[in-house]
Amino acid sequence: MIINYIKIAFRSLLKNKGYSFLNIFGLSIGITCASLIFLWVEDEVSFNTSFPNQDQVYYVPTNQNYEGEWRTFYSTPGPLAKDMLNEIPGIEKATRSSSEERLFKVGDNSITKRGRYADADFLDIFSLKFIEGNRETAFTNPEAIVLTQETAEQLFGKGEKALGNIVVVSNKDNYLVTGVIENLPKNVTFPLDWVAPFERYSDGAEWMTEYGSNFSDTFVRLSPEANFETVDGKLRQFMQQKDDDNDSYAFLHSIKDWHLRSKFEGGEIVGGRITYVRLFTIIAFIILLIACINFMNLSTARSEKRANEVGVRKAMGSSRSRLITQFISESLILAFIAALVSVVFLAVLLPQFNLIIEKDLTLGLGNPIHILVLLSITTICGVFAGLYPAFYLSSFKPVEVLKGLKVSQKSANVIRKGLVVGQFTISIVFIIFTILVYQQIQHAKNRELGYDKEQLLSMRIDREFIPKFDVIQKELIRTGSVKNATLCNSELTSGGNNGSGFTWKGGTDTEDVLISFRNVTESFFETTGMVIIEGRGFNKNHEIDSTSVLISESLAKLMGDENPIGNIIGRGDDRLEIVGVVKDYIYGDMFSTSDPVLFMNYPPYARYMFIKTKDGVPMDRALSDIETVLKTHNPAYPFEYTFVDDTFNAKFKNEQLVGELSQIFAILAILISCLGLFGLAAYTAEQRSKEIGVRKVLGASISGIVKLLSKDFLKLVGISIIISVPIAWYATYSWLQDYAYRIEINWLVFVIAGILAVVIALATVSFQAVKAAIANPVNSLKTE
Repeated sequence: MIINYIKIAFRSLLKNKGYSFLNIFGLSIGITCASLIFLWVEDEVSFNTSFPNQDQVYYVPTNQNYEGEWRTFYSTPGPLAKDMLNEIPGIEKATRSSSEERLFKVGDNSITKRGRYADADFLDIFSLKFIEGNRETAFTNPEAIVLTQETAEQLFGKGEKALGNIVVVSNKDNYLVTGVIENLPKNVTFPLDWVAPFERYSDGAEWMTEYGSNFSDTFVRLSPEANFETVDGKLRQFMQQKDDDNDSYAFLHSIKDWHLRSKFEGGEIVGGRITYVRLFTIIAFIILLIACINFMNLSTARSEKRANEVGVRKAMGSSRSRLITQFISESLILAFIAALVSVVFLAVLLPQFNLIIEKDLTLGLGNPIHILVLLSITTICGVFAGLYPAFYLSSFKPVEVLKGLKVSQKSANVIRKGLVVGQFTISIVFIIFTILVYQQIQHAKNRELGYDKEQLLSMRIDREFIPKFDVIQKELIRTGSVKNATLCNSELTSGGNNGSGFTWKGGTDTEDVLISFRNVTESFFETTGMVIIEGRGFNKNHEIDSTSVLISESLAKLMGDENPIGNIIGRGDDRLEIVGVVKDYIYGDMFSTSDPVLFMNYPPYARYMFIKTKDGVPMDRALSDIETVLKTHNPAYPFEYTFVDDTFNAKFKNEQLVGELSQIFAILAILISCLGLFGLAAYTAEQRSKEIGVRKVLGASISGIVKLLSKDFLKLVGISIIISVPIAWYATYSWLQDYAYRIEINWLVFVIAGILAVVIALATVSFQAVKAAIANPVNSLKTE
């Protein structure tokens, strides 16, 4: 019986090659799109799953209150980890940690790697797997360092033993390799290339032992029998018990939430990447739904072609259940053929998809879960797409069919039109959403930044670089390729260091204001293009301006209406004189306002150098000149840099991902919808061929016939536009509420999307309409 079903199914597919192709192609696109999304979702939800003890490992953020608002920070005081471990029952392991980038040198081989200074418990909390050495003794030596396998191979060579060798770090300190661990997978929230004892980082710094200084990451592992609510409750009160003046509190953030639920508002988790995981999962099913709608439409549209078959088989004794089974079998066979085609599409498209999402996903057909998911998608599509056509086709009455009576298609026509409306409604929503996401990104990118990011290079520097800066700066300018150079303690677009507790004349409740610090050289404003709107900049003699500061425009406004120049801003025993006001600039969250900034002329804290190249100088020449100067003074350090505009663009990574994928999904949704519309238009033209022939004989024009055949479909698209507009408005309006700096939704977007949908539908239908209109009427009327 099953073999018979398969034979009949293949005969039907081969008999209707054109319609079979449209169905297979449409379904394969839907399955391909859904598979790509599910591969991305799988990677997103598998972040940090390589670490064991998922129910016991936590990060410790802090909630701090500024101006009546709770704000969440990923930093804690240095002594918190040790005190928690000693005083809060249920905490089994605890560690301080700080992520740093360092230069590693072995002989003439130099590489820059990012890793972590941490306490010994760090190795246990994350159960790092040792290839050389062992976890218990790795940090017994204070000069120890543990390398990943990749880092060890880059330094010592593949196959060479790294254990017991010396690595020179930052061109001055010797570290002893006491272990080599397996490389961490790419889908971890806190990647690293090395781990070294935290004491080597703190180096006896007193401020790192105080509760008033938040600077380190803190990780903990609870004991298996510990109760999360109990430990978390005690931790939330712990910092206030240690420091009466501290109204901040720490809490536990599960390893399961580090990647997907990392967005906080008002001190509570409000979302994160999980929003995009849910969004794209829904989109995957929507694309599959559109593809299934195609199948339903084309199958029911050609019902008359199979009416005689149904009538004969029923007359021969075939039951309705057998006919339903037959038609669903045909649908499943078609779906499985589409799945095979989609595997080919996936193999071709996955590399390009990886470029868009910046991941390294693999098809993984050897993975049983991947095979199971693909088979599940295919089976669901096959059954769902074939269910309605099967019940509809099997409902024909054999007496009416065999007498040659016309099969009534009123209900089928209504459903078919409804499905077309549904397809185009979804497509139009995608078009509108794509346009508005693009506008939102451009809106943020084109806002007044307060600095000039073009032709501006950023380089990470080490402390030993700072004393040489004045000489390096002069030589860079002397090359003729560089306009200026400067030092700063943070990236231009990042939040950097911040703090509160400041006071100034005439201010009330000023200690709750969070202010960012920028430790810069005097050339900072000229190099970055920031504008000093009042007062002056720093003097070239750093000592003269050791107690002078510049403030941002927003901080000046907080100080009141009076001119802030000459005002004294204090913090503890420090008294700093304001000598200038800088126009506000955007950093951190590109879609929001930035905290006030305090600029200090204190280069020893600098960690980055910014270089502005001259206009008109080719960038390759400028880079060559810069490299020559830097290699002269720092030969051990590799020439590594980033462009500030690239760093700026990376701030829109999530939004650009949504925009690019929405664009792709919109195109695919339209393509699948047009495939169905194309097939329906062809069927309609075929059904009305005699009518068209009569009209042509009676003098109807080609344009008139095209209009006749097209108007019904355009009506359906018009209904789709009416339905899609409120849906798209609500979806985009809700999405935009997450951004403080956002666009206003313009009604022209809906007009453009509607016109685009009409043009696409008209182009799709017109091909078949023109083909039918120019056909020779003799061919369609000769049988009459």
